[in-house]
Amino acid sequence: MRTGMRQGPEIWIRGPVGAPEPGPPEPARARAAARRFSWVGTHGGAGVTTLAAVHGGHDSGRSWPGPGDPRAVLLVARTHASGLDTVVPAVQAFRRGEVPHGLGLEGVVLVADAPGRLPRPLSRRIRHIESLIDVYRVPWVPEWRLGDLRGRPPREAGPLARLTGSGV
Repeated sequence: MRTGMRQGPEIWIRGPVGAPEPGPPEPARARAAARRFSWVGTHGGAGVTTLAAVHGGHDSGRSWPGPGDPRAVLLVARTHASGLDTVVPAVQAFRRGEVPHGLGLEGVVLVADAPGRLPRPLSRRIRHIESLIDVYRVPWVPEWRLGDLRGRPPREAGPLARLTGSGV
């Protein structure tokens, strides 16, 4: 044993230990609260049910949200030609006031219809839609096709995850 060093008693505690002495409060961490949306498909098979399961919110299918549902709407379409053809008329319906009173269009979610890059004509259509409204892209997710919705949303869908508060 060295001399000159301060030594304290060795105490071994078994069992629960009392609550620590209160100290200064910990700083509040900013955490984005999940925002609720109603997902509305512009055509059948757009992916509304999957997106609602992954990101939260109300699955409206192809119908407008009801009175008790979130009033913020995200339109959903696939990136194939017929899916993209349904987006502009749906956006225009909002602009003309042809949707139920109180609904607000927050953006369009385009879900990849196949893996890989889009053909140039489809990319041009998407650029046109992006000139009208905010567009959130969701890549092809093989696990979703098999029904596995566990895990985090894909990294490429980060902007959508931040919007909905579902995290990435």
